[in-house]
Amino acid sequence: MKSETLKFGTQNAPHRALYHALGLTDEEMERPLVGIVSSYNEIVPGHMNIDKIVDAVKIGVAMSGGTPIVFPAIAVCDGIAMGHTGMKYSLVTRDLIADSTEAMALAHGFDALVMVPNCDKNVPGLLMAAARLNIPTVFVSGGPMLAGRVNGAKTSLSSMFEAVGEYGAGKITEEKLSEYECKTCPTCGSCSGMYTANSMNCLTEALGMGLKGNGTIPAVYSARIELAKHAGMAVMDALKNNIRPRDVMTEKAFMNALTVDMALGCSTNSMLHLPAIAHECGIEINLDIANKISEKTPNLCHLAPAGRTYIEELDEAGGVYAVMNELSKKNLLNLDCITVTGKTVGENIEGCVNLNHDVIRPVENPYSETGGIAVLRGNLAPDGSVVKRSAVLPEMLVHEGPARVFDCEEDAQAAINAGKIKSGDVVVIRYEGPKGGPGMREMLNPTSAIMGMGLGSSVALITDGRFSGATRGACIGHVSPEAASGGMIGVVEEGDIISINIPENKLELKVDEKVLEERMKNFVPKKKELSGYLKRYAALVSSGAEGAILR
Repeated sequence: MKSETLKFGTQNAPHRALYHALGLTDEEMERPLVGIVSSYNEIVPGHMNIDKIVDAVKIGVAMSGGTPIVFPAIAVCDGIAMGHTGMKYSLVTRDLIADSTEAMALAHGFDALVMVPNCDKNVPGLLMAAARLNIPTVFVSGGPMLAGRVNGAKTSLSSMFEAVGEYGAGKITEEKLSEYECKTCPTCGSCSGMYTANSMNCLTEALGMGLKGNGTIPAVYSARIELAKHAGMAVMDALKNNIRPRDVMTEKAFMNALTVDMALGCSTNSMLHLPAIAHECGIEINLDIANKISEKTPNLCHLAPAGRTYIEELDEAGGVYAVMNELSKKNLLNLDCITVTGKTVGENIEGCVNLNHDVIRPVENPYSETGGIAVLRGNLAPDGSVVKRSAVLPEMLVHEGPARVFDCEEDAQAAINAGKIKSGDVVVIRYEGPKGGPGMREMLNPTSAIMGMGLGSSVALITDGRFSGATRGACIGHVSPEAASGGMIGVVEEGDIISINIPENKLELKVDEKVLEERMKNFVPKKKELSGYLKRYAALVSSGAEGAILR
């Protein structure tokens, strides 16, 4: 055991004294020390129940002969951080979480870990930490929120943001807006659609780092508590069998995760997080790989915001394993990959049938023959850009229109609210990338306002920032290189024609090449006065095309 170097021998008597100060008995010290990384807090709805999950994990660890010891990880609620300076601090926490977990685990000599994340950057941050530490680790999330109900229809957080746009357009009353406030998010848990948190928790299953149901069992179900106990038991088995994160998160496993990503129609943020996690494993994933996988992977699910089904229904239909079972019928998965269960992917998904063909389309009858995410390139994004293709209306898959240019989210939002954006426009929001933001803010407010005002079928939005998983519409993010790094998005002028062709994976600025050359020759990117952590982050962060990793 790793902890033996801290616990045994006369030279470690001071360590044992401090363990006794914690109330640990000699018997507990003789057992493996299992760190339980708790992301519990009282400000994130997806994390307010994690204390119960952690208690259950502790029981599972103790039942299987380990000594569970809890330490914390931070988490930001992207919904609460949205639309103001707070969103600059969302993506940057991913690396803070990875760094602090690494520090805590190595400083205290844990033998194994159970990660208990839930929302957005918390999940990839802990997966990155697991890869770095490479000690036996199992994940169990806090679970998804149940859908709300307004007017007899299920709702999610994207419904709430779009209701604000509807109110601004005079389509609903203030009373109706208030009803949305009270009914859209009815329980604890990660927001009920296939947004970033649920995307990453589902992909944790696909990677093999979580147990069946990790991404889909609702937060308020007792089955979530049972899952947590099993996760505690599973980590002890992984320790016994020396199954480590890098044994699980292999190149083949990441190909599985990307394939499941395309089938589920996950958040575009997965195109930031999967490369970052892979990088910690010594594996490089580029955006071109994503398109190659998308070309052969059918899109089987249209979960909110792409459709009207929710994570609770995906769970009832058989969950992630049922989706994987469908994909295996076309030999799209590497079934021999080992997982934290000690079994292979093929063994795990055997018998996990699709129970609802309205929620999970059979592989023979997909929503589309290609995946839910597309990577677009062209002179406007030579290093790539990302769009959630499955959430784009058919009439907006190909679009051409004049650029409406803004140097920050706030200016774009003000123009949308004032009715200055018209049918056919392409809204351009720049200086919101990893370096330029800094922090690569999500543009959920402007995209929701566009949808809520009824412009979703005629207005596109592109940005070097990113989007919430709750975003729908022709919204293209991660444009790389970003404006702050001298990318062409920085020289787009008001009225320039922008061409979007999602089926052909193209994003083009239709301006004469000689004119563009002259603009680029004279281009000096804007700089912001920064301080604190954001200043250090901006100095170290790579492009969105590389997963916004720190160099």
